[in-house]
Amino acid sequence: MVNIKEIRIGLIGAGWMGRTHANSLLNAYRLFGGQYGKPVFEIVSDVSESAASATAEQLGFARWTTDWRDVVNDERIDVVDIAAWNAFHYEVAKAALENGKHVYCEKPLTLSWEQSQELAELAKAKGVINYVGYNNVLNPANAYVKELVTSGSLGEIIRFCGSYDQDCLLDPSVPLTWRHISKYSGTGALGDLCSHLLSISQYIMGDIRRVQGMSKIVIKQRPVAPGASEMGEVENEDLVSVLAEYENGAIGMIGANRVSTGRKNHLHYEIVGTLGSVYYTLESMNEVHVYFHSDFPRDRGYRKVLLGLDHKGYKAFYPEAGFSLGYNDMKILEAHELLSAITQGTPYICDFNFGARIDKTMAAILKSCNENRFVEVNSL
Repeated sequence: MVNIKEIRIGLIGAGWMGRTHANSLLNAYRLFGGQYGKPVFEIVSDVSESAASATAEQLGFARWTTDWRDVVNDERIDVVDIAAWNAFHYEVAKAALENGKHVYCEKPLTLSWEQSQELAELAKAKGVINYVGYNNVLNPANAYVKELVTSGSLGEIIRFCGSYDQDCLLDPSVPLTWRHISKYSGTGALGDLCSHLLSISQYIMGDIRRVQGMSKIVIKQRPVAPGASEMGEVENEDLVSVLAEYENGAIGMIGANRVSTGRKNHLHYEIVGTLGSVYYTLESMNEVHVYFHSDFPRDRGYRKVLLGLDHKGYKAFYPEAGFSLGYNDMKILEAHELLSAITQGTPYICDFNFGARIDKTMAAILKSCNENRFVEVNSL
């Protein structure tokens, strides 16, 4: 008989991302089995009383509160799950760690790399699981690409080129939200979109040595509320472009654009090596395009590889190859990695050190954009 360890969850943030986290934890238990732990929804917190109570009722949380301190101070809670606004991640995560809780924090870890590094060191000292939600890292496609890179199948890697583009904010009548205000979000397209691409880059390519960035606010003012005539200032970038040099000597061309006309969820990248190349886009999530120069000259060209049972993480969802995964499936794999780390002691990728490294790279990019020069990441 399987010994099921109950893992009591305290969720902070009852919005879309909070509900996504909760559903992913439950689905991870259903898909992977009880040996990895059974999430028990103990308490949910949100500044909105109606949101907290509704989420508690819909998802089966035993209790709800409007004070996040009720969650981090509760002796019954094993994991503090943070899905609140970016600006509150540091304070909540620090309090949870100081109370010896495991912490599952949606990205970004904090609004500064110094605070993120502080949390990473505190988590290590406390000996608790510390997971930051860069869900794209768990995409089976990226595990396959990393295998191609690390095995040497693509030869010496000479370039990583990619961007994450959406047109969700192209309409100037879309009102201001916390995402446009720097004290709440930290950055714009860089932190919201480009950070996902940087997480994939960090996972596959390793550390970035130096960066040269440019950014632009395209829509400088937006209505302060839906339909309002009063306008407010947009404080952070709509698009960013970065030239990078990796520690391994490869060149990077990385960007993000939240006003990219015609693009919906276009996270895409190409990795070029001396023996082969690979291309991937999230809009065709189940397909990886690979080229090997060793093919006969008449057969050279990109081939389409469909994800299947031989690709890490895929077989938890489908019994055969070719069925497409989705965003929520990556979140389920993320939740499973968290539960497995807690109950089985298995290694995991996206710890707070991983998140801090991404935050430090983004800080170097911002500094470069402001000073119009190359910035060494480790000089910060």
